[in-house]
Amino acid sequence: MLDPLMLAGLGVGILVGLTGVGGGAMMTPLLVLLFGYAPGVAVATDLLFAAVTKTCGVAVHYRAGTIDRVVLRRLLIGSLPSALLVGVSLGYWREGGPGALDLLIRDAMAWLLLLSALGIFCRDQLHRLGTSLRLAHAEQFKRWQGGLTVAAGAFIGVSVSLTSVGAGALGAVVLLYLYPFRLQGARLVATDLAHAIPLALVAGAMHWMTGAVDWALLAALLTGSIPGVLIGVWLSQRLAVQWLNMAIGCLLAASGLRLLVG
Repeated sequence: MLDPLMLAGLGVGILVGLTGVGGGAMMTPLLVLLFGYAPGVAVATDLLFAAVTKTCGVAVHYRAGTIDRVVLRRLLIGSLPSALLVGVSLGYWREGGPGALDLLIRDAMAWLLLLSALGIFCRDQLHRLGTSLRLAHAEQFKRWQGGLTVAAGAFIGVSVSLTSVGAGALGAVVLLYLYPFRLQGARLVATDLAHAIPLALVAGAMHWMTGAVDWALLAALLTGSIPGVLIGVWLSQRLAVQWLNMAIGCLLAASGLRLLVG
Protein backbone atom coordinates (compact mmCIF):
# COMPACT_ATOMS: atom_id res chain seq x y z
CA MET A 1 0.00 0.00 0.00
CA LEU A 2 1.36 3.43 -0.95
CA ASP A 3 2.21 5.92 1.77
CA PRO A 4 -0.38 8.77 1.88
CA LEU A 5 2.47 11.30 1.97
CA MET A 6 3.95 9.81 -1.20
CA LEU A 7 0.54 10.01 -2.89
CA ALA A 8 0.24 13.64 -1.79
CA GLY A 9 3.68 14.32 -3.27
CA LEU A 10 2.70 12.62 -6.52
CA GLY A 11 -0.52 14.64 -6.88
CA VAL A 12 1.11 17.97 -6.06
CA GLY A 13 4.04 17.16 -8.34
CA ILE A 14 1.67 16.63 -11.28
CA LEU A 15 -0.03 19.97 -10.53
CA VAL A 16 3.33 21.76 -10.35
CA GLY A 17 4.38 20.34 -13.71
CA LEU A 18 1.04 21.19 -15.32
CA THR A 19 0.43 24.69 -13.98
CA GLY A 20 3.45 25.88 -11.97
CA VAL A 21 1.11 26.08 -8.95
CA GLY A 22 1.06 23.69 -6.03
CA GLY A 23 4.52 23.47 -4.46
CA GLY A 24 3.55 25.71 -1.56
CA ALA A 25 -0.03 26.75 -2.19
CA MET A 26 -1.28 23.16 -2.18
CA MET A 27 1.26 21.15 -0.19
CA THR A 28 1.66 23.35 2.90
CA PRO A 29 -2.08 23.62 3.68
CA LEU A 30 -2.35 19.89 3.00
CA LEU A 31 0.36 19.12 5.55
CA VAL A 32 -1.25 21.39 8.15
CA LEU A 33 -4.93 20.58 7.64
CA LEU A 34 -4.85 16.92 6.60
CA PHE A 35 -1.67 15.50 8.13
CA GLY A 36 -1.57 17.69 11.25
CA TYR A 37 1.94 19.12 10.98
CA ALA A 38 2.77 22.38 12.75
CA PRO A 39 2.77 25.35 10.33
CA GLY A 40 6.45 26.13 10.94
CA VAL A 41 7.55 22.57 10.16
CA ALA A 42 5.22 22.36 7.15
CA VAL A 43 6.56 25.59 5.63
CA ALA A 44 10.23 24.75 6.23
CA THR A 45 9.93 21.25 4.78
CA ASP A 46 7.75 22.33 1.88
CA LEU A 47 10.23 24.99 0.75
CA LEU A 48 12.90 22.35 0.15
CA PHE A 49 10.28 20.00 -1.29
CA ALA A 50 9.21 22.68 -3.78
CA ALA A 51 12.81 23.49 -4.74
CA VAL A 52 13.67 19.88 -5.62
CA THR A 53 10.31 19.14 -7.26
CA LYS A 54 10.40 22.24 -9.44
CA THR A 55 14.02 21.63 -10.43
CA CYS A 56 12.95 18.38 -12.06
CA GLY A 57 10.26 20.22 -14.01
CA VAL A 58 12.47 23.14 -15.03
CA ALA A 59 15.09 20.79 -16.46
CA VAL A 60 12.55 19.74 -19.09
CA HIS A 61 11.54 23.34 -19.82
CA TYR A 62 15.20 24.41 -20.03
CA ARG A 63 15.88 21.90 -22.78
CA ALA A 64 12.80 23.19 -24.60
CA GLY A 65 14.05 26.81 -24.37
CA THR A 66 10.85 28.13 -22.78
CA ILE A 67 12.40 30.07 -19.84
CA ASP A 68 12.52 33.87 -20.24
CA ARG A 69 15.83 34.78 -18.60
CA VAL A 70 15.31 38.56 -18.62
CA VAL A 71 12.05 38.30 -16.68
CA LEU A 72 13.58 35.68 -14.40
CA ARG A 73 16.50 37.97 -13.53
CA ARG A 74 14.15 40.84 -12.67
CA LEU A 75 12.10 38.66 -10.34
CA LEU A 76 15.18 37.35 -8.54
CA ILE A 77 16.57 40.85 -7.97
CA GLY A 78 13.48 41.53 -5.87
CA SER A 79 12.76 38.16 -4.31
CA LEU A 80 16.12 36.88 -3.02
CA PRO A 81 17.02 39.88 -0.80
CA SER A 82 13.51 39.96 0.67
CA ALA A 83 13.68 36.21 1.36
CA LEU A 84 16.94 36.67 3.26
CA LEU A 85 15.46 39.54 5.27
CA VAL A 86 12.40 37.51 6.26
CA GLY A 87 14.60 34.52 7.12
CA VAL A 88 16.65 36.59 9.56
CA SER A 89 13.45 38.02 11.08
CA LEU A 90 11.99 34.54 11.60
CA GLY A 91 15.01 33.65 13.73
CA TYR A 92 14.00 36.37 16.20
CA TRP A 93 10.36 35.24 16.11
CA ARG A 94 11.38 31.70 17.04
CA GLU A 95 13.11 33.00 20.16
CA GLY A 96 9.67 33.97 21.44
CA GLY A 97 8.50 30.34 21.19
CA PRO A 98 7.18 28.15 18.36
CA GLY A 99 3.54 28.87 19.21
CA ALA A 100 3.74 32.56 18.34
CA LEU A 101 5.52 31.87 15.05
CA ASP A 102 3.11 29.09 14.07
CA LEU A 103 0.17 31.43 14.65
CA LEU A 104 1.78 34.13 12.52
CA ILE A 105 2.52 31.67 9.71
CA ARG A 106 -0.97 30.17 9.85
CA ASP A 107 -2.75 33.54 9.59
CA ALA A 108 -0.45 34.83 6.85
CA MET A 109 -0.87 31.59 4.92
CA ALA A 110 -4.65 31.83 5.10
CA TRP A 111 -4.76 35.34 3.65
CA LEU A 112 -2.18 34.56 0.96
CA LEU A 113 -4.16 31.48 -0.10
CA LEU A 114 -7.27 33.64 -0.46
CA LEU A 115 -5.28 36.25 -2.41
CA SER A 116 -3.86 33.52 -4.66
CA ALA A 117 -7.35 32.14 -5.29
CA LEU A 118 -8.61 35.62 -6.16
CA GLY A 119 -5.71 36.05 -8.57
CA ILE A 120 -6.55 32.77 -10.30
CA PHE A 121 -10.25 33.67 -10.57
CA CYS A 122 -9.39 37.11 -12.00
CA ARG A 123 -6.59 35.81 -14.20
CA ASP A 124 -8.32 36.46 -17.53
CA GLN A 125 -9.43 39.94 -16.47
CA LEU A 126 -5.89 40.85 -15.39
CA HIS A 127 -4.54 39.51 -18.67
CA ARG A 128 -7.01 41.65 -20.61
CA LEU A 129 -6.13 44.70 -18.49
CA GLY A 130 -2.42 44.17 -19.08
CA THR A 131 -3.03 43.73 -22.79
CA SER A 132 -5.09 46.92 -23.07
CA LEU A 133 -2.54 48.97 -21.11
CA ARG A 134 0.30 47.56 -23.17
CA LEU A 135 -1.49 48.55 -26.40
CA ALA A 136 -2.76 51.95 -25.25
CA HIS A 137 0.32 53.12 -23.33
CA ALA A 138 3.13 51.07 -24.84
CA GLU A 139 6.06 53.34 -23.93
CA GLN A 140 4.93 54.09 -20.38
CA PHE A 141 4.06 50.45 -19.72
CA LYS A 142 7.45 49.29 -20.94
CA ARG A 143 9.24 51.92 -18.86
CA TRP A 144 7.55 50.73 -15.64
CA GLN A 145 7.61 47.04 -16.49
CA GLY A 146 11.06 46.25 -15.10
CA GLY A 147 10.58 48.08 -11.80
CA LEU A 148 7.15 46.55 -11.25
CA THR A 149 8.60 43.08 -11.90
CA VAL A 150 11.30 43.64 -9.25
CA ALA A 151 8.66 44.92 -6.79
CA ALA A 152 6.48 41.89 -7.50
CA GLY A 153 9.48 39.65 -6.90
CA ALA A 154 10.09 41.32 -3.52
CA PHE A 155 6.48 40.73 -2.43
CA ILE A 156 6.62 37.11 -3.58
CA GLY A 157 9.91 36.67 -1.72
CA VAL A 158 8.31 37.81 1.54
CA SER A 159 5.22 35.63 1.12
CA VAL A 160 7.17 32.50 0.14
CA SER A 161 9.71 32.87 2.95
CA LEU A 162 6.96 33.26 5.53
CA THR A 163 4.39 30.76 4.28
CA SER A 164 5.84 28.96 1.19
CA VAL A 165 2.77 30.25 -0.71
CA GLY A 166 2.98 32.59 -3.69
CA ALA A 167 5.81 31.58 -6.02
CA GLY A 168 3.48 29.66 -8.34
CA ALA A 169 -0.02 31.01 -7.82
CA LEU A 170 0.73 34.72 -7.38
CA GLY A 171 3.79 34.65 -9.62
CA ALA A 172 1.92 33.34 -12.64
CA VAL A 173 -0.86 35.91 -12.29
CA VAL A 174 1.58 38.82 -11.91
CA LEU A 175 3.61 37.72 -14.94
CA LEU A 176 0.50 37.33 -17.05
CA TYR A 177 -0.46 40.93 -16.22
CA LEU A 178 3.00 42.45 -16.69
CA TYR A 179 3.91 40.44 -19.81
CA PRO A 180 0.60 39.75 -21.59
CA PHE A 181 2.20 39.05 -24.98
CA ARG A 182 5.64 37.82 -23.98
CA LEU A 183 4.65 35.12 -21.49
CA GLN A 184 1.89 32.64 -22.23
CA GLY A 185 1.36 28.89 -22.02
CA ALA A 186 4.45 26.78 -21.39
CA ARG A 187 6.69 29.89 -21.41
CA LEU A 188 4.74 31.39 -18.50
CA VAL A 189 4.86 28.14 -16.49
CA ALA A 190 8.57 27.63 -17.20
CA THR A 191 9.64 31.14 -16.14
CA ASP A 192 7.48 30.99 -13.01
CA LEU A 193 8.96 27.61 -12.07
CA ALA A 194 12.52 28.78 -12.71
CA HIS A 195 12.01 31.74 -10.36
CA ALA A 196 10.58 29.54 -7.63
CA ILE A 197 13.65 27.28 -7.37
CA PRO A 198 16.37 29.68 -6.11
CA LEU A 199 13.77 31.49 -4.03
CA ALA A 200 12.65 28.27 -2.31
CA LEU A 201 16.27 27.19 -1.80
CA VAL A 202 17.24 30.47 -0.12
CA ALA A 203 14.10 30.58 2.04
CA GLY A 204 14.39 26.88 2.86
CA ALA A 205 18.03 27.28 3.89
CA MET A 206 17.05 30.03 6.34
CA HIS A 207 14.43 27.72 7.90
CA TRP A 208 16.89 24.80 7.87
CA MET A 209 19.37 26.76 10.01
CA THR A 210 16.74 27.01 12.74
CA GLY A 211 16.16 23.24 12.70
CA ALA A 212 12.57 23.35 11.43
CA VAL A 213 12.93 20.90 8.50
CA ASP A 214 11.45 17.38 8.91
CA TRP A 215 13.79 15.27 6.75
CA ALA A 216 11.74 12.07 6.91
CA LEU A 217 8.67 13.98 5.73
CA LEU A 218 10.70 15.60 2.94
CA ALA A 219 11.95 12.21 1.69
CA ALA A 220 8.43 10.75 1.60
CA LEU A 221 7.04 13.72 -0.34
CA LEU A 222 9.87 13.73 -2.88
CA THR A 223 9.46 10.02 -3.57
CA GLY A 224 6.06 10.83 -5.06
CA SER A 225 6.65 14.31 -6.43
CA ILE A 226 9.69 13.72 -8.66
CA PRO A 227 7.90 11.34 -11.06
CA GLY A 228 4.74 13.42 -10.65
CA VAL A 229 6.27 16.69 -11.87
CA LEU A 230 7.79 14.98 -14.92
CA ILE A 231 4.35 13.63 -15.78
CA GLY A 232 2.86 17.09 -15.27
CA VAL A 233 5.38 18.84 -17.53
CA TRP A 234 4.73 16.26 -20.26
CA LEU A 235 0.98 16.85 -19.94
CA SER A 236 1.38 20.68 -19.88
CA GLN A 237 2.69 20.61 -23.45
CA ARG A 238 -0.36 18.65 -24.63
CA LEU A 239 -3.37 19.79 -22.57
CA ALA A 240 -5.31 23.01 -21.95
CA VAL A 241 -5.32 23.57 -18.19
CA GLN A 242 -7.77 26.47 -17.79
CA TRP A 243 -10.35 24.28 -16.06
CA LEU A 244 -7.66 22.90 -13.78
CA ASN A 245 -6.56 26.39 -12.74
CA MET A 246 -10.12 27.20 -11.68
CA ALA A 247 -10.32 23.98 -9.65
CA ILE A 248 -7.05 24.88 -7.94
CA GLY A 249 -8.44 28.33 -7.17
CA CYS A 250 -11.43 26.76 -5.44
CA LEU A 251 -9.17 24.50 -3.38
CA LEU A 252 -6.95 27.42 -2.37
CA ALA A 253 -9.95 29.47 -1.28
CA ALA A 254 -11.37 26.57 0.74
CA SER A 255 -7.98 25.96 2.41
CA GLY A 256 -7.58 29.64 3.26
CA LEU A 257 -11.03 29.83 4.83
CA ARG A 258 -10.43 26.62 6.78
CA LEU A 259 -7.20 27.99 8.21
CA LEU A 260 -8.90 31.24 9.24
CA VAL A 261 -11.73 29.51 11.09
CA GLY A 262 -9.55 26.68 12.43
